[in-house]
Amino acid sequence: MSRDFRPLENDLLLRAARAGRYLPEYHEVKQNRDFFECCRTPEIACALTLQPVERYAGSIDAAIIFSDILVIPQAMGMTVEMVDKKGPHFPRPLVSPDDGQYEEVLRRDVDAKRELDYVYRAITLTRQRLEGRVPLIGFCGAPWTLLSYMVEGGGSKLFVQVKTWIYRYPEQSKTLLQKIAEICVDYLALQVEAGAQLVQVFDSWAAELSPVSFREFSLPYLRHISEHLPRRLQEMGQPRVPMTVFAKGAWYALDALCDAGYDVVGLDWLQDPAEAVRIARGRVVLQGNADPGVLYGGKEAISRAVTDMVSGFGGGKQGWIANLGHGVTPGVIPDDLGFFFAEIKRLTGRGGSSGNGR
Repeated sequence: MSRDFRPLENDLLLRAARAGRYLPEYHEVKQNRDFFECCRTPEIACALTLQPVERYAGSIDAAIIFSDILVIPQAMGMTVEMVDKKGPHFPRPLVSPDDGQYEEVLRRDVDAKRELDYVYRAITLTRQRLEGRVPLIGFCGAPWTLLSYMVEGGGSKLFVQVKTWIYRYPEQSKTLLQKIAEICVDYLALQVEAGAQLVQVFDSWAAELSPVSFREFSLPYLRHISEHLPRRLQEMGQPRVPMTVFAKGAWYALDALCDAGYDVVGLDWLQDPAEAVRIARGRVVLQGNADPGVLYGGKEAISRAVTDMVSGFGGGKQGWIANLGHGVTPGVIPDDLGFFFAEIKRLTGRGGSSGNGR
């Protein structure tokens, strides 16, 4: 597949939305297909990626490839299923370093280029069909979050299993975290080679770690990615691209994340924007951070939330990417999400889809 792409019409980023899974057109394309079948079929992944861009044309300034963070555990030899109305499920999670599977996963030589080729083909196809309208974001899960899923076997409320691992088997946990981090570097680099123009690392379960544990079991591996990805890209003859880290719930780590080597730090809705700006001190671009729940409140509530957010980030003139503090949640009315975007444009004085750089 050719990787000759049209130049960007908009080479900066204001706001991005992962709204696709809750749009009615998503279900028309997905039909009765398995979730991961959609991820593994480039034509379908491309179509699903483009849906929010086309529905909210002129309002969102980036697309994020339709995929899932759990494709890395799959590439590492683990079975992952997406169970309807429940979420991801590992039929055989890691039990202990002595269960046999741990050594299998650790010894497996993961060829990220071969195992995850379907993601790169989807990225290349999507870049072509975007025709330069907006940049395309690639992503991966953070090592701590991926380890959590691999041990818990899915989502969790108490995270008993993964906390047993890190406190009872800290060195074995770190060995696996390091392996995951190395795969993340290769995976993100290959996404850039395929056409991704920005990349994001999602640490969705960061809030489950104390500040001390975050510094031990998450931050070093986030830093490994930010330090080694540019080197890997240089080795491949690829340009360095902007990197975003989003550690959900790790409000206590904002200062450290600003020095973790990323260009952008995503914020969830638990952080006060003005306080985040004060802590960041211009070291990074901040992204966020409206509560997704406000989209259930109707236009008046949305307008108030956007007003507070824009004000907190200094009027939205520089150093900020407007976004929700997490993904769009089920049951949101698509037109209300569109109103959210429109309010950002109105309150930041932006007449059209354009950019907001540092």
